[in-house]
Amino acid sequence: MVTGKQESQRRAMSARRKALQEGVDGSFYFEEMWIPVEEEDGYEYEEVCPEEESGAEEGDEEFEEAMRATREAAKLSGSKQQTVPDIPEPVDDFLRNFLLKMDLERTLDHFQTEWYGAVQRRSTTQQVDFIPDAFTHNLLLENELETVQRETDGLRQTLVRAGESLVRMQRETDFHRLQYRRVSQDKTRLTEDLKRLKRLWDSYQPAVKQLEDKHQAALRQKMLLSLERNRLQTLEDNSSSPVPLQPLRQKTPLSLERNRLQTLEDNPSSPVPLQPLRQKTPLSLERDRLQTLEDNPSSPGVSQEKPHAAFTRRDKHPTDSEFPVCGRADPRLAQIKPTRRCDSFSLHGSIRAHDLPISCLALHPRKLILASASDDRRWRLWGLPADGEKVGEMIMTGEGHTDWLSGCSFHPDGGRLATTSGDTTVRLWDFARGCCVLTLAGHSRATWGCSFHTCGDFLVSCSMDKTAKLWDLNSRRCRSTLRRHADSVNSVSFLPFSNVLLTSSADKTVALWDARSGLCTQTFYGHQHSCNHAVFSPPGDTVASCDSHGVVKLWDVRKTLAMVTMDTGPSSSNQVAFSPSGKTLAVAGHDGLVRLVDLVSSQTSSLSGHSDAVQNVMFDHNGERLISAGSDGLVLIWS
Repeated sequence: MVTGKQESQRRAMSARRKALQEGVDGSFYFEEMWIPVEEEDGYEYEEVCPEEESGAEEGDEEFEEAMRATREAAKLSGSKQQTVPDIPEPVDDFLRNFLLKMDLERTLDHFQTEWYGAVQRRSTTQQVDFIPDAFTHNLLLENELETVQRETDGLRQTLVRAGESLVRMQRETDFHRLQYRRVSQDKTRLTEDLKRLKRLWDSYQPAVKQLEDKHQAALRQKMLLSLERNRLQTLEDNSSSPVPLQPLRQKTPLSLERNRLQTLEDNPSSPVPLQPLRQKTPLSLERDRLQTLEDNPSSPGVSQEKPHAAFTRRDKHPTDSEFPVCGRADPRLAQIKPTRRCDSFSLHGSIRAHDLPISCLALHPRKLILASASDDRRWRLWGLPADGEKVGEMIMTGEGHTDWLSGCSFHPDGGRLATTSGDTTVRLWDFARGCCVLTLAGHSRATWGCSFHTCGDFLVSCSMDKTAKLWDLNSRRCRSTLRRHADSVNSVSFLPFSNVLLTSSADKTVALWDARSGLCTQTFYGHQHSCNHAVFSPPGDTVASCDSHGVVKLWDVRKTLAMVTMDTGPSSSNQVAFSPSGKTLAVAGHDGLVRLVDLVSSQTSSLSGHSDAVQNVMFDHNGERLISAGSDGLVLIWS
C-alpha cells in the first residue's frame, strides 16, 4: 500500500524528471534515483491531513516557479551568449543509469575513470594544438616592427652623415674653385710674362750672337798671345843655348802664314793677297796643316825649332801628358775588306745581357769581346759567339755608379773600360784589378758618353750641362772644357790617330774641335731637331749624324753643307755607325728596326728582331757581323 508520503515523493521525483527534461539546455541536470521502501521496517507513518497535503502542494508550486525562473534565465543567457558547438552525446548518461540499475558499481567506477580520463586527454590535446593565429601574427609583426625601427635608426644616422659629407664637399668644392681661379690667373700672368720674355730674347738675340763672336775672337787672340809668350819664355830660359833670340815681332814663315790665314777668315774682305795653296781646301784646314808642320819640324821646308815649345801651357801640371803628333793615317784602313751587301744580313744569335734597357755598346779594340752598359747601373763583358754558336758568354760584370749608365768605351790597350752615368761622374775600370781605379768628377749634370784618344792618355766626356771635358789620365785632372753648344751635348768621339773631336748636341748642331787648344774649328748647321749622335767615317773625311725625328745627314768635313739627307722617321734615330769600309751606314731606330743604307747605291734594308727601341748599333772589326742592342735588354748579332 502506498502511503501519502510515498505518493508525495513520487510526485516530486516526477516533477524533477520533467524539469530535467525541460532544462536539458541548462548548465546542470537531475539524475533520477529510486530508493526502495522497506515496508517491514516496523515504522508507523502518521497520516497527513489535507491541510498538510495542501502545504506540500504549495511547496511543489514554489519549486516549479523556481524551475521556471531558472529556465527563463537560461533562455536569456543563451540568447546573449553563443551556443556551445560540441554537445555531449547522451550515451554516457544511458550507460551510467544502466550500470546503477544493475548494481555494477565497480564497472561504473571503471567507466567513469576511463570516460573522464579520455575527456581530460581530449581537452589537453585541443589546448596544445590550438594556437591562436592572432598571437603568432602579433609576434611576427612585433619582430618586423623592431627590425624596421633598427633600419630606420641606421638610415637616419646614414642620412645625418651624408648631410655632413655633403656640407664638407660643398666647402671643399668652393675652396678648389677659388684655387682654380687663382691658378688660372697665375697661369695667365705667367703666359704674358713668358711672351714678354720671348720678345726680349728675340730682341737680344743679335746682341748675344755678336757677343759670342767677340768672345771666340778674344779666345783665339788670347791663345795666340799665350803661345807667343810661352815661346819667348822658353827662349829666355834657354838663353845659354846657341839658339839665337829673335826679336818679338819677328815670326817664322809658318806663323806668318797662319796669322795671314786667320786674318782672312776673320775679315774676308781684307786686301791681303792669298798665296796659292797646294790644294783647294778651306782656310781652317790649311791652318791646321800649318799647325801640324810646326808640330813636326822634321818635315821638309820647315826651319828647325824646339818641338812643342809654342804649345806649352803656363799652368801645366808636372804630370800632364803631351798631345802626340797625329799626322798619319789609320793603319787599319789597309786591312779592311769590302762589306757584305745590306740585304744579306740575318739574325745569327742573341744575348740576354740585362733586365733593363741597354744604353751603350763598345767593342774591344782587338778581340771579340763586347761591353754593355745598362740602366741597371751595371756594365758587363761578353764573349761574342763564335761560328756555329748562338749564345755569348758573360766574362765580367761591374757596378759602382749610383745611377743609370749612359755610355762606355774601351781603352786602346783593351785592359780598361771607361763608363759614364747619370750620377755626373766618369769612372775608369781596370780588368786586371777588377775594380774602379779612377773617378772623374767635374760635370754638373748627367754625362752621356766618352771616348779615348788613340794614345790612351786622354779621355773626353760629354754631358747634359752643355759642355764636353777633356781629361788627362796621367795627371787625373780636366785639361780643358769645351763650351760652345747651347744645349745638352749628346755624343763625343775622337777621330782615330788625330787630335780632332766631334760632338753632337740638342741645339741641332754638330761641331769639330781642336783638342789641343779647346777651340771649335767648324760647326755644321742643318738639322731641325735635336741631334742624338754623330760619328766619323773610317777615312775621317765624312761625318754622319742623326736627330730625334729620324733625319740622317752626311757631311763633308771640308764643307759646311750636308752632302746627303735621308729621312728614316718619323720615329727617332738613336745612333749611326759606319762599316769598316765606310760604304754602309747602320741606323738604330726608336721603332725597333735596324736600317742599313748602302751609300754607293742608296739601297736601304731593315732588320727586325727587337721588341722595343734600338739604342745602339755597331759593326765588328772586319764588317762581317752587325751588333745591335735595345731597350728590351737584348743584344742581337746579325751576320
